[in-house]
Parts: sequence; C-alpha cells; structure tokens
Amino acid sequence: MELRLLALYPEQMNIYADRGNILFLRRRCEWRGIGFEYAAAGPGDGFDPTAHDLLYLGGGQDRDQRAVAADMVASKREALGAAAEAGAVVLAVCGGYQLLGHSYQLGEETLPGVGLVDLETVRGDGPRLIGNLAIEIDLGGGPRTAAGFENHGGRTHLGPGETPLGRVLEGFGNNGEDGFEGVLKGNTIGTYLHGPLLPKNAWLADELITRALEHRYGERPTLEPLDDTLELAAHQSARAAAGV
Repeated sequence: MELRLLALYPEQMNIYADRGNILFLRRRCEWRGIGFEYAAAGPGDGFDPTAHDLLYLGGGQDRDQRAVAADMVASKREALGAAAEAGAVVLAVCGGYQLLGHSYQLGEETLPGVGLVDLETVRGDGPRLIGNLAIEIDLGGGPRTAAGFENHGGRTHLGPGETPLGRVLEGFGNNGEDGFEGVLKGNTIGTYLHGPLLPKNAWLADELITRALEHRYGERPTLEPLDDTLELAAHQSARAAAGV
C-alpha cells in the first residue's frame, strides 16, 4: 500500500511547526511498511485531483494568507473541489481552514476562499482567541478527545448545513460563542488546532491515514498497532495543558 500526500503552499502556510503534521503521517506510514509519496503545489501550480489521497493546507499569518488566497482560488479551487468530492482526505489547519470557506473579512479587506465548505470568517473587534484547546470528536468510533493550541483573530461561523468537527471542552473554538470547533464535511476537516495537531493526537493521524487509504484502494484497512508510549504522553500533556 502507498499513501499519496499533496501539501498546498508548504512554504507560505507553515506556522507553529504545523509542517510536523506531514512528517508524523509519513513516519506512521513508514513504521507500518506503507509507502508514502509526497508532492507539493505552490503559487501558480495546478494539480491532478485524482493523483492524491490526502491534501494538506497548514496555517499562516495574515500576510501569508493574503499571498495565497487569490492564487488558491485561481489555480487550485476546481481541483481541490474535485478531489474532495471524490473522497480524498483534506486537512486544513487555522489559516488554511479559513480559506476553505467563502471569505475571510479583515476590516475593509476581504480575502476570497475556495468555497469548499459553507463558512465565513470575520476578524473580530475583540482580542485574539489564544490558548490551549481541547475538543470532543466523534468520527464514527465513539467520542475521542483532541487537544492542541489555538491562536486566531478570525471568528468562524458555519452555515446551517455544515457539521462542526467537535464540541469545545476547553478553549474558544470557532468563534468563542457557540461551543463548537472546526468543520467536518465528508473527508474534509478544518480546525484551529495547532501544536502541531497530529503528533499530539496520534489516533486522529491514524484515522486520516485509514480514510486516505480507503479512498485509494476502495476498502477500509486495519492499521497495524504501534508502540505509542511517547505519543500518548504528548496527548496527555496537551490535555492537561487545556485542563481536561
């Protein structure tokens, strides 16, 4: 088996060591004897929506989002939509999550999104939403906890037909008001969890790997268990930091 990952704007959208999410996915595949193919698409690059099983878009500061927002709409929106529609896994973190929606309103400026998910983000007048974050997620196997760190000035609101990724246990989440965090639409996941996310939540990394391989091979594989002593310690530390 082989997992094919495409990183979108890996040079521009990489904050809080979120590139570590890709490295963690690679290692968990390699430790199991699963091949891992990495490709990247930067400014102006198109891509074949059938050639990848998992597409990753990290977080960036406002200036980074300004640099990629219009380019992403022009060069990648159609292919990204086709890949998601076909069942490829899409993971977008923080700034990448915001760009999955229709737009990000920054005062008088509006950054366009790809419209993959029905959501809007607006930079609030209040303070940034910063701190340790823990959420409860159910991806089909019962509720699990994911923990990490959030730091965003934007307040994200999902459209009425969209499903949040999880329920906030501690922290702010999408907007600090409705008690929800992230978005889940098929195999598309958007979240504000940094840290990076996956090394602190190995169970979620394995779920993404499983879904990506299912997309490619047509059936859900059973992943070989790993010695996750260090990963579980990192998860417990992240949860403790959030107070859960």
